[in-house]
Formats: sequence, structure tokens, C-alpha cells
Amino acid sequence: MQSSSALQDADNLRCSDDTCGDVRGSDVTTLGYTLKSLLLGGQCFDEVSRSPPNGLQLTLKRVGASPQNDDSVDTLVMQNLGYFQLAAMPGAWELALAEGRGRDLFEIAPSDSSSGEEEHASKDEASSAVVSQAVAVSSFYDANTVLRVRKRAGKENSELLEKLNPDGSSASSDELASVDVSASGGLMAKASASIGNMFKSNGGSVSSVGKPGGNDTIHVFSLATGHLYERFLKIMMLSVVKRASMPVKFWLLENFLSPSFKDSADAMAREYGFEVGFVSYKWPSWLRQQTSKQRIIWGYKILFLDVLFPLNVSKVIYVDSDQTVRGDLAELWKLDIKGHPYAYTPFCSSRKETLGYQFWRSGYWKDHLRGKPYHISALYVVDLETFRRKAVGDSLRALYDQLSRDPNSLSNLDQDLPNYAQGMIPIFSLPQEWLWCESWCSDGTKAAAKTIDLCNNPMHKEPKLAMAKRVISGPLFPESWVELDEEIRGLEGRQRVGVLGEHASEEASLDMGFGK
Repeated sequence: MQSSSALQDADNLRCSDDTCGDVRGSDVTTLGYTLKSLLLGGQCFDEVSRSPPNGLQLTLKRVGASPQNDDSVDTLVMQNLGYFQLAAMPGAWELALAEGRGRDLFEIAPSDSSSGEEEHASKDEASSAVVSQAVAVSSFYDANTVLRVRKRAGKENSELLEKLNPDGSSASSDELASVDVSASGGLMAKASASIGNMFKSNGGSVSSVGKPGGNDTIHVFSLATGHLYERFLKIMMLSVVKRASMPVKFWLLENFLSPSFKDSADAMAREYGFEVGFVSYKWPSWLRQQTSKQRIIWGYKILFLDVLFPLNVSKVIYVDSDQTVRGDLAELWKLDIKGHPYAYTPFCSSRKETLGYQFWRSGYWKDHLRGKPYHISALYVVDLETFRRKAVGDSLRALYDQLSRDPNSLSNLDQDLPNYAQGMIPIFSLPQEWLWCESWCSDGTKAAAKTIDLCNNPMHKEPKLAMAKRVISGPLFPESWVELDEEIRGLEGRQRVGVLGEHASEEASLDMGFGK
């Protein structure tokens, strides 16, 4: 279900002296929603080992679809419950294994091959594997589709995924180091557990899962909610495209976007020659859910990176909506991150007056990090091939589910989680110039900055819009924030899209906490 029509900011419905509704003098506000697809959820397991083949890639294709009208979707199997999720329109579909290593190792078992061990063994010997499993997408209710697979003959001892050692290397043993999630004054107040088993993935070193896709295009991921942050997002997108020496495709989380923004994004794409893809995902019921919208959004930044994008997307660069890009993201796209699943920029430490607010420099966090830097989540690179191959998504979700039992843990969810997990999932540290923030970085380092982030200042509050107009200005910028904003508004005026002036908001409906 996606928002399809709304004049006002659905997150920020407010009355003024002049108007309280869509039309001056009216108290009526209309919000429209469209059901874009139904959800096909299910479980996949190896009928021999009875364990989930996590990392196995699946495709869903409409029965009888021609190559010209291919509306197929794909995903991978998670470790937890062997869960998978696919969005599709009502109709008859075929669920199959995606091309690649997964199909080389596994085959779909006949659906009637699980009625007793002896009968199963005889049928396994007598029957051949099926190419796909027919499924019907026809219900508003969650339907649990069960997909049984088995190893191909001769492949019984081959593994699909690489194990992830605490140092990030491929493991040769079956044991991963235990993770101590206890803390005093840190992430958790009164909890400790050894949860190494939660992170076990099948072993063996393999070649890349899937085929690299779009290596000649920079893939940028971002999200926003509310008209003000959508305004920031449009400026971020324009600044990326103006500086990029390669084609750009933006992947935007559709769950929280307004219809006016999507119209504007499409108009910008036509005007400036970039691509836009909208992705969405439903938070699984078995994963502990957040209750505040801000923390739900933080969760989407980190917990579902392996399943948000089409499987042929091999890398993405996440950029917060309230950033302005001064450098060429092609440099970051081509940067060798040395086999790490992701790369973040460490927090600046050059603005001396705010060092006392950096909690990771002392106490629990200092002891936990053991000399590793604490990184900011406002910009990061994800090598999705490595991320999926090493089942990093499964590891992060398991660790999140454990830590989030304590409501005082993961104060900055999207940031604390990858930083906390560094002992098992190492972070490649990007050069400092890839993220400058006035709150933490000195004025003298601004000239070398390749992105400018509008971090919240711990010493005083400043409205985000006022900060943008002040910080993104001057001789360091080919166009100021105001000039970029005016350029977009001019395009929206010509194309008759975007937010009407009387419904524009200069206040954030939700402080998304980006660039903490």
C-alpha cells in the first residue's frame, strides 16, 4: 500500500490561521492510497538437512510472460526460518531458483517428497527435480509458501556461502567467535549472551553469487519522509548528478515517500538524464519491530540491504537525504574496499569544542571498539555481492534482534549496529574527506570535503533549513543550496509537479536524526 494522492504532508498535518484543509477555507484533507502489489512470503528449507539454505537466490516470474513483458522479481532466502518475501500482482506465478551458484548446487524437490523417511528416500531416487514451483498470488493475508530444495547429485559437500570470521575473512572452521553483548552504561544495561551460533552460515569459499549488474552506473540508495526531508533529498540527488562523471541510478525507499515527491523525482530524471527506482519491503513479523517511525526508518537503512534491491545490483552507495555532494561519486564507486562488505567514514575529531560529546571515546564504547574508529552512517558503500555471499544481512538481523531486547540499546540504530558488529563484520574506513559535518569537523577541513552533511549540533539547536542555507553557500560551492533549491522549484513549476507553495513546509515533520 503506497500513498498515491495527497496535497499536504501526511506526516505533518497542521492548521494555520488561513487554512486547515487542502483548499483555503475548508477543513477537509484527502489522502489517497493505492495497493501496488500483494505479498508472497514463504519458507525455504533443504529437505535433507532440514536447514534453511540462506543466501539461495529465488526468482518469481509470471506464468506465460514474454521476455518483452518480463515483470519478474527476485530475492534471497534468509537464515531465520528460511524466510523469503516477494511482491507481485495477483495471478499465477512460477517460483524458481535464480541463475548462478545457487542453481548449480540446488534443485527444487518435488512437492510430494516429504511423507515419511522411507517413502521420501524412494521418491528421491525415482523422481527428477522440478524446474519451478507454481504459486498463486491471490490473497491479502500472509500466505506461507513452502519451497523444498535439495543438493544436486555430487554437490552434497559443496557450500553456498562463505563463513564470516570475526576478522571478516572466510572461515575454515565451523565455529564463529562468540559475541558478548553485555555492557555497563553501553548498548545494553543488563544482558550478556554467547550468540555465535546465531551467525553460522554454510562454509566454503565460493565465487561471487549472481552476476554483476550495472557496473557502468552508480547506484545510490536513500530515503526520506515528510516534505522538508524530501526537499533535501531532491537537492542531494541534483548535487550528485551535477558532479558525477558516470550515469546515476537512484534507489529510493518508497514506503514513506509522498506522491508529490515521486512526481518530482520522475520529472528530474527526465530533465537531468538519470534513473530512479523505487523499492519497498515489509518488516518481517518474526523480527523485533520498532515502534517509532524514526527508528523504523533507521532499521530500513541497515537491516534489509541484502533483499531491498534486485539481485543484479552488485553495489550501492547510501547517501543521507540532507547531504550535498561536492565530489564525484564515481571515485567512491571505483574505490577498492579490500573485500569488506561495506565502507563508512569515521567521525571527524578536528573540531575540539565538540570532542566531549563523542561518547565512543571513553567508557564502554572505547573498551568495545579496542582502537577501531566509530563511523558515521550518513554515507556508506555496500558491496552487495560480498554482503550477500557472506550472509552479512543474516548476521546483522540476528545481532539486532538480540540487542533490541533492551529498549535502552542501539540508541542510534543504523549507526550503533554496524559499529558494534565490527569485531565480526569489519568496516572499511573511507578517507575523512568523504563526509564533512560542521558539528564535528573543523572549518579548515571543509575545502577538501567531498560531501557536506547537515549533522545535528550537540551544543545548540538550529533549524535544518536555516543550517542548509548557511552551510551550503560561499565560494566552495558551484551553486549554493538556495540556488539548487531554486533550480528544482523552477523545474517543478514548468512541469506542474511538486508541492504547492501553500502546502510547503519549512519544518521537519520528523527529525530523522541523520548525521547524528
